[in-house]
Amino acid sequence: MLIPSIDLMGGKIVQLVQGEKKALEFENFDYWINRFSTFPLVQLIDLDAAMGSGNNRELIAMICQRLPCQTGGGIRDIERARELLTIGARRVIFGSALIHKGAINTALAEEAARSLGTEQLTFAIDSRGGKVAIKGWKEVSTIDPVDMMRLLEPHCHAFLYTHIDTEGTMTGFPMDRAVRLRAATQNQLIVAGGIRSREEVDALHVAGADAVVGMAIYTGNMLAG
Repeated sequence: MLIPSIDLMGGKIVQLVQGEKKALEFENFDYWINRFSTFPLVQLIDLDAAMGSGNNRELIAMICQRLPCQTGGGIRDIERARELLTIGARRVIFGSALIHKGAINTALAEEAARSLGTEQLTFAIDSRGGKVAIKGWKEVSTIDPVDMMRLLEPHCHAFLYTHIDTEGTMTGFPMDRAVRLRAATQNQLIVAGGIRSREEVDALHVAGADAVVGMAIYTGNMLAG
């Protein structure tokens, strides 16, 4: 399955390279919402909230009303997650909050599953150099992504794995990594980072992974909608 992404920063749709350099920005929200309206799931991320530099709450609320979104970025507690579900998000994405003082925060995962239900939870595991990165990808932990997935598997419906090393580069997602991740969990596996073609999306599907695509769509390299 192809999952288009909408990343928000400063009130605009943006695309970053490896989470740092802004490569593209758009303000024509209606155009992209219409383009993505036929997809069963769209990924919606508040980058400002993820980086602790503000938020795009009004835009998040508007888009969640118009598209079926799994929504994340700066979700640090159950209350914010519940608020997003209330305004229309199909699922919420927990990321950095799942690591606390260098350790996997199983207590939060268990509480989220108990309070919100596993079907509404996607857990994000963002990897840089083979280790889980947090706080807007600015800090790299010592945690292996596979270990994190195995420990948190009972508490969520899906895992979202982003390969930061290739994110935004359109150089391709490492297929061997997708195979290793697929073997680690029975949950839905969603991957992102450098995906550049429909053929690659199809290959990931065969490997058992759904694909989040941003840069390739916004540059016109891959048609969507």
